[in-house]
Amino acid sequence: MRVQEVNDKKSEKQFIQLPVRLYKNEQNWIRPLDKDIRAVFDPAKNKSFRHGEAIRWVLLDDNEQVIGRIAAFYDTKTAKKNDQPTGGVGFFECIDNQEAANMLFDEGKAWLESKGMEAMDGPVNFGDRNNWWGLLVDGFSEPNYQMPYNFAYYKALFENYGFKLYFNQYTYSRPMGSEVELSRRFYEKADIQINNPDYEFRHITKSEYAKAHHYFLEVYNKAWAGFSGVKAMTLKQAEGIFKQLKPVADLKLLWFAFYKGEPVAFFLSMPELNQIYKHLNGQWNLWSKLKFMYLLKTGATNKALGIVFGVVPDHQRKGIEGALVVSFVRKFAWKKSQRSYQDIEMNWIGDFNPKMMRVVEQIGGEVVKTHITYRLLFDGTKEFERAKSL
Repeated sequence: MRVQEVNDKKSEKQFIQLPVRLYKNEQNWIRPLDKDIRAVFDPAKNKSFRHGEAIRWVLLDDNEQVIGRIAAFYDTKTAKKNDQPTGGVGFFECIDNQEAANMLFDEGKAWLESKGMEAMDGPVNFGDRNNWWGLLVDGFSEPNYQMPYNFAYYKALFENYGFKLYFNQYTYSRPMGSEVELSRRFYEKADIQINNPDYEFRHITKSEYAKAHHYFLEVYNKAWAGFSGVKAMTLKQAEGIFKQLKPVADLKLLWFAFYKGEPVAFFLSMPELNQIYKHLNGQWNLWSKLKFMYLLKTGATNKALGIVFGVVPDHQRKGIEGALVVSFVRKFAWKKSQRSYQDIEMNWIGDFNPKMMRVVEQIGGEVVKTHITYRLLFDGTKEFERAKSL
């Protein structure tokens, strides 16, 4: 076996095509769009290259057949926020062979050490951690868009090498068309604010979509900026998110709370796009785009994906969280005539965020998938600590 760096079109194609061959008999695997994977490693498209580097390898057997792949990367802005400068490995795929996996992990570890790193997380992404992050260990059903799906044996490959559990990431789900048995007190507290004339709970309208990113930015930076690993967002970034979201957005899923006309909370969801992308075989050309739009408009997706939830600090602990969700399900989710979604899933809730876990559980969410983010300290004599709770 030998490891080869991805440094030309042939090796890049091998990197992209390996999962297609490995998962050909896996019913639940959905091939990612090739363009999404390539974008991670394109300095023109991935801003993480401004403060870091990335490298990829494929592993070939004695017959020159590709049997594994891995990427390694670091971002100096985030690496030094840890007790030990920490990089990452990701996009790992491998046959069920510990020796093969070790060769890939060794390559990533040696490269990161040469860049001054003292630890590595994996499997993670070179960029935003809500995409391509974590190892699936429970709930082997179809993955949501840009969420990892992998073989169950990968868990042993990581842990046998020495990776330790840094934190769990949970995906919660609940039916859209059924009321949840919640406490009477929960509804009473929510109704106080729903009936408060100073508050308004609703989805945004078509005419105001052009300024929805202002609403989002106002709440996001107050609610989330400052948490570990979460940076303040710029107006340009918020505008870019809503511009990118516009072709696939369902306005009924973009739910806001306003206090005296000012945005103070949001619960934003979108149609779960992997239910459409699974029909495109990783391609994004003219034909696949036309097919995508047809499937989107004809209701090919019956699942919504919760992408972000936030309440500004001044309005927390007042029942706004419950009021936002209760108003959403009463006005939209429980009205069968208005919905085409059967379920809603909420991705990427870390076990270091017990407050968010409680909120989701309060509205009837149940864990349906678990991903693990592992960490490996290069110096085995140093004390390992799990991610600190928020």
